[in-house]
Amino acid sequence: RDSSTSRGLGDVYKRQEVRFHALTVQGQELEMAYMDVAPSGEANGEVVVLLHGKNFSGAYWANTITPLLERGYRVLVPDQIGFGKSSKPRHMQYSLHALATFTAELMEERTVDRAHVVGHSMGGMLAARFALTYPERVRTLTMVNPIGLEDWKVVVPYKTVDWWYAGELEKTPEKVRAYMTASYFDGTWKPEYEPLVELQAGWIEGPDYDTIAWSSALHYEMIFTQPVVYEFKNIAAPTLLIIGGRDTTALGKPLVSPEVRATMGNYPELARAAEAAIPDATLELIEGVGHVPQYEAYDLSLIHI
Repeated sequence: RDSSTSRGLGDVYKRQEVRFHALTVQGQELEMAYMDVAPSGEANGEVVVLLHGKNFSGAYWANTITPLLERGYRVLVPDQIGFGKSSKPRHMQYSLHALATFTAELMEERTVDRAHVVGHSMGGMLAARFALTYPERVRTLTMVNPIGLEDWKVVVPYKTVDWWYAGELEKTPEKVRAYMTASYFDGTWKPEYEPLVELQAGWIEGPDYDTIAWSSALHYEMIFTQPVVYEFKNIAAPTLLIIGGRDTTALGKPLVSPEVRATMGNYPELARAAEAAIPDATLELIEGVGHVPQYEAYDLSLIHI
């Protein structure tokens, strides 16, 4: 388990009980951390599952968890294997199918038959795979600025896990802040975004960063090689796309020419294509907002379930 999750968002884990779901995966005994939070008032009998992105953990859903509890929802928030307080095996063949299976097994253990599944960034990509693999478990699907709305491997050259790992080892908190400022928040940094940097700073400065960096590299390859976009037409659940229209996130931009780079990560265009492809989809496009709308413009990106 990793105790260096974040100096700020780690408080979420202190306020809510963190439990561990035991898994046997590829000959290894692993633990999947999660929070299972009961509503603060009268329960409405429904459950929301929140799936985090790659550069995050379940803790960053804090400002989403609270209003859901107030509206009577029970909220289940896992740290996927390789993230947050969950196990981070060095020898692991990651797949979106596997992460979806671990999430389904957690739901079964917690006696959750069906849920509203919400995913952000990589979690949105995972949420789509979950809805495809376990349609009977999904009441509604919400994807918040999901990555994987396009297939990068058709334009970006393949890089090995070792290449991604070397890049992860070069990260510093200052580089993370600079990346987020430019890529997530259009060049403007605000104090309320600092917990997102603290999350990764906790990893980078902690004793387990070598393992975390390797896990991150394995996840990069998973994301790059396992597109979900071609299967959007098979998603049966009512789907809401919450998209910050200023987002331009795309994997591998530094590896392509400026001409190709300019065609990547056009979220308004990609989101409209996703809305058209998914049979029962609604698009909420938030102009002027970037990759993390639940932080940058929470009041405009409320999840309507």
